[in-house]
Amino acid sequence: MATKKKVQVSATIDEDLLAWIDKGIEESRFATRSHAIVYALTRLMKEEEAKAR
Repeated sequence: MATKKKVQVSATIDEDLLAWIDKGIEESRFATRSHAIVYALTRLMKEEEAKAR
């Protein structure tokens, strides 16, 4: 499977969300902050697409 081109974005999030992401990184759930955000958005997108069917 070909990898998709990634683009850099800037986002502002609440401190508690950032703390949760950083804890996930410490616990090896996520590799990076970007990984956590992409994971969460991908899950949300799939859930929304499933609801639309």
